[in-house]
Amino acid sequence: MTYPNPTLLFSVQRSDPRLLSQFFYADERVTRVVTEINCLDVETDPQQYLVLLNQLHLSQAELLAIIEQIMDECIPKERHGRDYVIKFPEDLLVDSLRNHMLFAAECLMARTYIDVDEADGVRLRPLAKDLLCSLELVRTVLREQSLSQHGPYSEPVRRALIRFDILFAEFELSYVSSLVSVKSPEEIYRQQEIVVLFCETVARALKLGYLTQEMIDGYEPQLMFTIPRLAIISGLLIYPDGPLNLERKPEEISRVFSPFYVLLRKIRDLLRVLSKEELYILEKRVLNESATDSQASCEVNTADFRGSAAPHICVSVPRQESKSTRAGAVVDVSQHSRWSELRARYRSTEDMIHTLFVCVSGVADQLQTNFASDLRAILKTVFAIVTSRTEELEVTDIGQVGVCVGPAVPRLTDCALCSSGRQGRGRQDTLEPPEWVPDSTCSHCMACQVPFTFLRRRHHCRSCGK
Repeated sequence: MTYPNPTLLFSVQRSDPRLLSQFFYADERVTRVVTEINCLDVETDPQQYLVLLNQLHLSQAELLAIIEQIMDECIPKERHGRDYVIKFPEDLLVDSLRNHMLFAAECLMARTYIDVDEADGVRLRPLAKDLLCSLELVRTVLREQSLSQHGPYSEPVRRALIRFDILFAEFELSYVSSLVSVKSPEEIYRQQEIVVLFCETVARALKLGYLTQEMIDGYEPQLMFTIPRLAIISGLLIYPDGPLNLERKPEEISRVFSPFYVLLRKIRDLLRVLSKEELYILEKRVLNESATDSQASCEVNTADFRGSAAPHICVSVPRQESKSTRAGAVVDVSQHSRWSELRARYRSTEDMIHTLFVCVSGVADQLQTNFASDLRAILKTVFAIVTSRTEELEVTDIGQVGVCVGPAVPRLTDCALCSSGRQGRGRQDTLEPPEWVPDSTCSHCMACQVPFTFLRRRHHCRSCGK
């Protein structure tokens, strides 16, 4: 390939804010680090190799970020959609995901299977090869244009960027799908239904005095257990047409609850036996509070307990009734008989309530264990909806400060890094944000020095910014 006259190289200035100029020097840094790695004897100086590897990681991240901006500028209408990322677990949705994908492609080309099985690695290698070749072509054509007169992007640049964007999206979706479980559109909708159920549960708990707005705004840890437990009770009894509608088949409800389908049906049948007072006692026990005081149960609106019914119902049938009335009476008698049968299995009301408490808590706790990422994403969305809102300053990874609407939470306590790096100052107030350490400048945890990986993510201290 013929390059422009080398004398034009001096027209590219480091201070030039244009994207092509920034690309030129970012690409130059990547090339220089790669050359140093190739010339280094790893066995004689392994420490220097690790240093150069970290520099390569950071320089590639910078290069990809600039290419991303160039694509937004050059092919804004031809960009490949990345709506599929909503299917990814929340832990993977980080700013450095693109750089991790590039690193994964390079590992696959070297036949190094770090996160995936060998069979998946063999299947993904052709995609990785196409992606890396496309990236090299993008670097070549962009370097050519950066050395020539800055103007409209040439047609070869546009074609190369469009193909790279498509290949990157294909590789990203395929690689992540082989790495973790990717949700289907139906499962995403079902998870949104669970978010609605949790929000309705919180609203009901606030109305009944089970929870307070201060507890929610303060993100009290006990809520991580309390809300799912109360939501199971509400979903089975108070809002039976929601995501816990067990009249549907197991495969038609969310995968979060489907493993407990049989147990949930038994819990639902037993919940229907409870009176209002007994339901109140059960929910207070779920909240780890004393269940001896039933005062609130007398003050609860009947609408808040729709779906629950007192088990001791006298069924009277008038002498003259229509066929529909007689059919309804038969159903009521059958239902009353079923309730009496369920109650007879337990020695006392206390024994029945304790059994329900154990079963409900067991299902909720299994959600914390088996579906931790899903439940964390659900609770994060719920808190974003139900917390009080207030304006505060937000600091991004590149140091920009902007006003956003966020939950009103108390100032965070100082961490170990706060006391050592900022003498425990933390944030004096929202008008003096901390110095935010960019992701691209830190490859190891600043507290324990453990390196960050594809699965071990970066998290900032909101008090000191490290």
